[in-house]
Amino acid sequence: MSDGGPEESGGAVGLPSRRRRPTPMSQWNPTARLSYWAFHTNRRPSYMRFAYLQLGSDAAAEDAVDATFDSIMDEWLRMLHMDRLDAYAWTLLKQRLVDRQRQRGTGPDPTDISAFEAALKEATADRYEVLTDTIRFYSAVSRLAERQRDAVLLRYGLQCTPGEAAAVMGVDEATVRSQLGQAHRRLARLLDTSAES
Repeated sequence: MSDGGPEESGGAVGLPSRRRRPTPMSQWNPTARLSYWAFHTNRRPSYMRFAYLQLGSDAAAEDAVDATFDSIMDEWLRMLHMDRLDAYAWTLLKQRLVDRQRQRGTGPDPTDISAFEAALKEATADRYEVLTDTIRFYSAVSRLAERQRDAVLLRYGLQCTPGEAAAVMGVDEATVRSQLGQAHRRLARLLDTSAES
């Protein structure tokens, strides 16, 4: 049976198949409806926060997350049979974010202007130096591998625990911890290099 899951793509989670029309929710059994709404309630807040970090506006984030849940709803009955339902949903979110960035003519940018503003408000030292350090940090984060960047943004940008980040991404906590460790080492090298420039 082919579901576009990790087995077919060498570990990457595939995107939805458009070969058949989705079954309307009104035709789902009560358990399927309940499980969809439970997933929606559980994941929407973290998806919104992550989308805002990527897109920088509430409206754009809401648009991307709504489109994500529309896709999830279309695929839900099939997703219920997947081993990595959360990972598949995360892939759908990431694709919708890329779609929105393309529509706006911007590339992936994991910076949130409010992070710069907060850093400036909390600065007790030279504000210019704090801003420069913050820009260097976000520039270095943008150079991480995608999964490392996601783990860093969830862990530090959204204050998720490694377990919470793992649940949102649909991976094991050990995977998130490994990605964070790799990200820390890469960030240390990138920041050390940029400080020398």
